[in-house]
Amino acid sequence: MDTPLLSVENLHVAFRQGVEQVSAVKGISFDIHQGETFALVGESGSGKSVTALSVLRLLPLGGKIIAGTAKLDGVDLFNMPEYEMCDVRGRRIGIIFQDPMSSLNPVMTIGQQIGEVLRLHFGLNGADLKSRAIELLRQVGMPRPTQHFDEYPHQFSGGMRQRAMIAIALAGEPDLLIADEPTTALDVTIQAQILALLKRLQQETGMALWLITHDLGIVSTIADRVAVMRTGEIVEAADSGPFFEKPQHPYSQQLFDARPSLTSCLGRKQSENLPALLEVQDFKVYYPIKKGLFQRVVDHVRAVDGVSFSLPQGQTLALVGESGCGKTTLGKAILNLIASSGGRVIFDGLDVTGSSGEARRQRCKAMQIIFQDPFSSMNPRMVVGDIIEEGIRALQPELTEQQRRERSEELLEAVGMTKDVRLRYPHEFSGGQRQRICIARALAVNPRLIVCDEPTSSLDVSVQKQILNLLKDLRKRQGLSYLFISHDLAVVAELADHVAVMRGGKIVEIGPVEQVLFKPSQDYTRKLLEAVPGDRQRRLILQQ
Repeated sequence: MDTPLLSVENLHVAFRQGVEQVSAVKGISFDIHQGETFALVGESGSGKSVTALSVLRLLPLGGKIIAGTAKLDGVDLFNMPEYEMCDVRGRRIGIIFQDPMSSLNPVMTIGQQIGEVLRLHFGLNGADLKSRAIELLRQVGMPRPTQHFDEYPHQFSGGMRQRAMIAIALAGEPDLLIADEPTTALDVTIQAQILALLKRLQQETGMALWLITHDLGIVSTIADRVAVMRTGEIVEAADSGPFFEKPQHPYSQQLFDARPSLTSCLGRKQSENLPALLEVQDFKVYYPIKKGLFQRVVDHVRAVDGVSFSLPQGQTLALVGESGCGKTTLGKAILNLIASSGGRVIFDGLDVTGSSGEARRQRCKAMQIIFQDPFSSMNPRMVVGDIIEEGIRALQPELTEQQRRERSEELLEAVGMTKDVRLRYPHEFSGGQRQRICIARALAVNPRLIVCDEPTSSLDVSVQKQILNLLKDLRKRQGLSYLFISHDLAVVAELADHVAVMRGGKIVEIGPVEQVLFKPSQDYTRKLLEAVPGDRQRRLILQQ
């Protein structure tokens, strides 16, 4: 092949923790060629994102490049002056960060943030800048690009924030695009659109793509070459075809075995005549649209529009659908985290719609949530132990400090972490590790219902399997019920008893998981299934 666009050789990266120096990347080497898609896969904390940040010289405080080179078109980035490196970032090398909420500026509109790149690297201003920014939003599947141009990150769903991040990264028309979990928060249809968009941009511009992901389905769809990373080292590297046909390293084989499967729901027995723990009746969440000098209400956005369903004790109902269809809004409104506009929520036979005072306190104890974005849902100034114990302190005041500490340590070990991490801060963890902490926090007060908003979307496949097994075990031992919000249909097949498909704020199809996934009655459901990454799963669905 031609001379590599990016060549990384013998890269060593370490972080200082107190007086100790901990190695995060241990002498890895790889090349990325023009127009190629290179995938770096591995578990959370393996050093994938640190490798990318090292190449861009964006390591967080305490991180240091110990040895190695990273050459872009033969020029070593590590020896480049910072003012020249500023021209490389965004223009020659773009990056889509893993966590969109913590990467976007909360006080700037999305249009302003895209405009920064266009103004700095292309000198665009005024109408030309706005036109190009709106076109980029349209390219990444933003439903109303002209309207969203003037909106702020907090007004977007998780998937829409990720699309905005991709638009910002593409604005510089980079030679190399680093995509760190670029489709984590996206539903399968938008995920398919984004992957197709990236491939089309590669064909048109010759752009190289460095994909960092834990989703082997996406890797099989888009990657030309694959490298598997574990504890700072590359343990296997191969072309995509041979790798997926027969992975060589035991760790690679372990990742394959841990992947969730759509077929896991086949033959699952359905329990009948179970009492309903949660009933939602004609539930609505409307947001007013205001215009004019006096901001009169001229219409409403019907985020949730007359939804009804029943969730039995000890069962899991999955909510699936495209980003922005109202899944997360519905989950938060059921918990009274956002105001509803109509309908009823009946929990264990009692109407808890809009509850307050002691009734709200008991509701909080019985109904918990795992948020989609783990970093923004934790207080950055609190250590992990205090974050987990906060709910226990408020809702179970009878427990002593020692009992609270023992409970937090027990929960951390239950979600696959060591108890000593309770004295560390959220920013010290990878995205997947943060999500495990959030799951431990939700379990802290022994709830009966947990709203799981994309709880495994930022986890690698092996940890995802552990979490799914944990949720299954808790459901079995404690009789927990889950309202499981997800865009990953394979994960839904692993955990759910029933599936409700949402579109435009309404439930368009609901039924047992096997029936919905293998014998869907609606064209929209079939569209979601056809977009599942991975040829083998797609063929299986289409043959039904």
